[in-house]
Amino acid sequence: MFFGFSTLKPVISFFEYCFELQKGTHQLLFSLVPFSVGDLLYILVFFFLIYHIIKCFKKENRRKSAVRIFMAVNIFYFGYQVFWGMLYFQTPVLKKLASQEKPTVGRAKVLALRYLERCKATRDSLKEDKGGVFMITDRKAIQCEILSQQSKLPYFISGKKVPAVNSFKPSLFGNIMSYTGILGYYNPFTAEAQYNSALPSTYLPFTLAHESSHQLGFAREQEANFVGYLLGIHSKNTELRYSTEYFTLKSLLGFILDEDPAFVKAVLDQYSPAMKRDRNYEKTFVLKHQGILDDFFAFTNNLFLKSNQQEGSVTYSYFMDLLQNYEK
Repeated sequence: MFFGFSTLKPVISFFEYCFELQKGTHQLLFSLVPFSVGDLLYILVFFFLIYHIIKCFKKENRRKSAVRIFMAVNIFYFGYQVFWGMLYFQTPVLKKLASQEKPTVGRAKVLALRYLERCKATRDSLKEDKGGVFMITDRKAIQCEILSQQSKLPYFISGKKVPAVNSFKPSLFGNIMSYTGILGYYNPFTAEAQYNSALPSTYLPFTLAHESSHQLGFAREQEANFVGYLLGIHSKNTELRYSTEYFTLKSLLGFILDEDPAFVKAVLDQYSPAMKRDRNYEKTFVLKHQGILDDFFAFTNNLFLKSNQQEGSVTYSYFMDLLQNYEK
């Protein structure tokens, strides 16, 4: 049914309209609770399923438990599609840009050198911990700045309503998330923007901007990256701006790497000493938490993205499409 809906523009517009109606209410309602309601919901659903799966092994309970599992899965799937899933098929942001040229490595190199200099300049004004690594001083100020920047998005890219409700929540699964490679996620049932509070400071502000883009209604991952970029790149909050500039630089280098690894190495060598300390801390964090869970979630995330007509999680090309055409 929903696959058929995904091919019909009027139906997609209807689901977009429904999302606009509910998102502010959901964000306001669940922001009143200090912990992640969405995570609690997932935990309850998990134990509900485990309980009834175990009961399926008992002959006298098999049919009743199987029916309940079937009903729960279908209700969950229906709710997901209504509240979120159909937004993957809305008009791509790229089609809203005046230029729609394919990204080029040559253009990416020009931008990489520009963002290298921006990163260096912004990094000089930031606080550091005892190890000389960038340290966030006010997470709440970053969240408020992101909400403020939402209302400044170009109208031709986002005509979406801006609830301006602070519904950022540290995930209850934070310790586990560090081992999965997941930085944050949006909960479509509660409209909460979840994040891993243990992330390095270079990751966290842009992760918050990315998840807030989902809250606005941008479902595709690379579009949420692009909108997160717009939220942070001109911000007066230097912590948010640096995290955004740094993410953009890394994305550009990732796009260039296969074509010209020597250029990437030369840019990395030109990092300021402070940026090199930040990069080494990121690498240490990632290496410390690599393992089976990281591989498993990378695999399942790729399947999820591709099932929703998106590129896999390790590609940069659509973000490059958006960035390079916007910069023109």
